[in-house]
Amino acid sequence: MTRVAVFGAGSWGTAFAKVLVDAGNDVTVWARRPELAARINDEHRNEDYLPGVRLPAGLVATTDPAQAFDAAELVAFAVPSQTLRPNLVEWSPMAPPDATYLSLMKGVELGTAKRMSEVIGEITGAPTERIAVVSGPNLALEIAQEQPTATVVACVDEARATAVQKLCSTPYFRPYTNIDVVGCELGGAVKNVIALACGIGQGMGFGDNTVASIITRGLAETARLGECLGADPLTFAGLAGLGDLVATCNSPLSRNRTFGERLGRGESLEEAQEHTHGQVAEGVKSCRSVLELARRHEVEVPITQAVEAVCFGSLTPRDMVDLLMSRSMKSES
Repeated sequence: MTRVAVFGAGSWGTAFAKVLVDAGNDVTVWARRPELAARINDEHRNEDYLPGVRLPAGLVATTDPAQAFDAAELVAFAVPSQTLRPNLVEWSPMAPPDATYLSLMKGVELGTAKRMSEVIGEITGAPTERIAVVSGPNLALEIAQEQPTATVVACVDEARATAVQKLCSTPYFRPYTNIDVVGCELGGAVKNVIALACGIGQGMGFGDNTVASIITRGLAETARLGECLGADPLTFAGLAGLGDLVATCNSPLSRNRTFGERLGRGESLEEAQEHTHGQVAEGVKSCRSVLELARRHEVEVPITQAVEAVCFGSLTPRDMVDLLMSRSMKSES
């Protein structure tokens, strides 16, 4: 039985912790709030994030990071991407020296434009061979309800990716392996921004043609950026690219899509944020960091740029549509 620590008891952290327990591991999840840890331990529920889901009795929650780290062979992080660095600065001295680190986060850090695995490596000093990521269509509630899904475990060390794959494989959760960490992380980060754009379109009353167009062109700009950063273009046709993009852009469970809908209906950023009940729409912050990453590499990302302008600039949703539709004509390829 492998000892695993999961840092973050939100929807995805708790759902993945459940997957790990169901796969036969000894799992402790770190929660920020004592009352949430108590409910997981005593009631085996996390109604704040996974309503109606019964958690395994073997899942242990704690607010003590040292207790979570104790003897852990695999350490997974599922905190909001923009809080990873300060948390790791506090936590990393307690970490077991040879643990595998696993990023469940889908974002790019503001200010540095670093992917989450890069932040983990920088703060912990762990080599890239010891850092893996999970990406794919990972709608937490559906996974916690044991609806069949597939995902990707990526690591530059293929043997380590395979080891993590075995640790999180269950009858309802099927992981595949990949060595393209850059592509898998980038697909997971940019899709949140594209989902905001889809939500904006739906909030304005547009239909499936609009959404399909945004998804397809969003995938194109993700692949452009990814290829410039050294990613395998085929990754974006897989679960961590197209799979995650389709799920996030279409599902009402997607915080990014529903947040975008509110913007499309005319709500301000602050008004839309009030309805998220403390859950972060990662694309709102990632749109700025993804745009910064693209600008550093001189890659055109018009949808990301338009979403950033709606969230933080003076662009209205109507302006966004007009801007994207009036771009110069060009070949698709």
